[in-house]
Amino acid sequence: AGLPERSALSQNYPNPFNPNTTIEYSLDRAEPVQVEIFDALGQKVRTLVDAHQRAGYYRLQWEGQTDSGKSAASGIYIYRLQTPSHRESRQLTLLK
Repeated sequence: AGLPERSALSQNYPNPFNPNTTIEYSLDRAEPVQVEIFDALGQKVRTLVDAHQRAGYYRLQWEGQTDSGKSAASGIYIYRLQTPSHRESRQLTLLK
C-alpha cells in the first residue's frame, strides 16, 4: 500500500475496552518513536514503544497493564505518539 504521507495516531479500538485494545499509528519517515500511556494525572503508566522505527504502518496491543506488570485501574487514559517531527495524543477508556 506504499508509505504513509504523514505521521498519525489513530483512535484505539475497541474503546472502551477490557481486557485489551489495539493502537495503530503511521510514520512518514524513519526516526525515534515513543508510544506511551498516561493516567488522568499525567503520570506515565506504560511505555509501549521506545525505539527507532522505519516509515510505515504499525499496530500494537495494550492489555491494561503498567510497566511493572500490575493491572491498571479502570478509567480514562491518554496515549501519545511522539517523534522528533510529530506529537499526537488521544484518549482511551479502560473498563473492568
